[in-house]
Amino acid sequence: MEFLPVTQGSLLQAAEVLRRGGLVAFPTETVYGLGADAYNAAAIAKVFEVKGRPRFDPLIIHIAAAETLEYAADLSQLTEETKQKLYLLTKEFWPGPLSLILPKSDKIPGIATAGLSTAAFRIPDHDAALKLISLSGGAVAAPSANPFGALSPTKAEYVRDKLGGKVDIIIDGGATKVGVESTVLDITGDSAKILRPGGTPKEAIEKLIGPVEDGSPSSAQGVFVSPGQLKSHYAPKTRLKVFPREEMINLPYEKGRAFLFFDGSARDEWLKAQTKDTSVKCASLRSAAAIRVLSETGSTTEAAACFFETLHEFDKCNSGNNCNSVNNCNTLNCCDLEDCLEISCIYAQLAPQEGLGAAINDRLRRAGA
Repeated sequence: MEFLPVTQGSLLQAAEVLRRGGLVAFPTETVYGLGADAYNAAAIAKVFEVKGRPRFDPLIIHIAAAETLEYAADLSQLTEETKQKLYLLTKEFWPGPLSLILPKSDKIPGIATAGLSTAAFRIPDHDAALKLISLSGGAVAAPSANPFGALSPTKAEYVRDKLGGKVDIIIDGGATKVGVESTVLDITGDSAKILRPGGTPKEAIEKLIGPVEDGSPSSAQGVFVSPGQLKSHYAPKTRLKVFPREEMINLPYEKGRAFLFFDGSARDEWLKAQTKDTSVKCASLRSAAAIRVLSETGSTTEAAACFFETLHEFDKCNSGNNCNSVNNCNTLNCCDLEDCLEISCIYAQLAPQEGLGAAINDRLRRAGA
């Protein structure tokens, strides 16, 4: 395994690995992807093997230019109305965190799509990803670069820690910008359906093409049309429980618990409620609980960007590791732990169901399942 920074040379080297049927972990604006040549069935099989991913869970096909879509997808099957939606969506949201379900061409192997006649396609909004895809075969099949069902990686070191020598090259492009996976939108039916909420908000899609439904996760064949549909997914090692805002504020602190608040005002109300009990002092809270906030101001965009990173850092405390590293994300607020505590459970506040809050809540509920 080689761990390389983003340079022209490293991207050329990684593209050659992809052309030879190898695996490359690379940055996108959402999370890090584990890529294989989308036209190479044997290479795609390695992705499933390395991740421990079930074959019924399809991959997303990443391309670098809209013209490539005509080669990887069979657009002739689309109605004129659907072609118009496709034009509007790609013009507005590509490159970006939106994956579109479309009929696939015969050139995409069935293993990439769980045997379905459709596939999810997107153009990532990341220069290194676009160059890598362009330099390789023009299309890269890539799920998130992590063991199946585990937390998605938003930094290259998370890929190295979890997959290590199973990947030929890891390209380090720093922390990802969006922080949650792409929205998956199916436009092949009579109405558009969101199969997985993600980095493109439902409200923005509806503003462009009209009402959008929340779709069913499985197909008639009993396999998933979109990735990220299992009830339990995106999960940290540490047990996680989710609560609405009011329930979260009324939770008592417990030793070994981490408290993950969506916004600063909820944290402040919780702290105020705890200190009404004269036996509870600030020092006790500081030594007994890790307190984190995804966005002080309640921004769902800011919260999404730090979401997976925060859960990764909590997991570092799962086995009594050095918990001071929990303050890595400088947009968050944290009570520093006086001693290294083993976190046995994470209590997490649900976000407002708007903007990227829908994606955060989807990941929280699956992580807690």
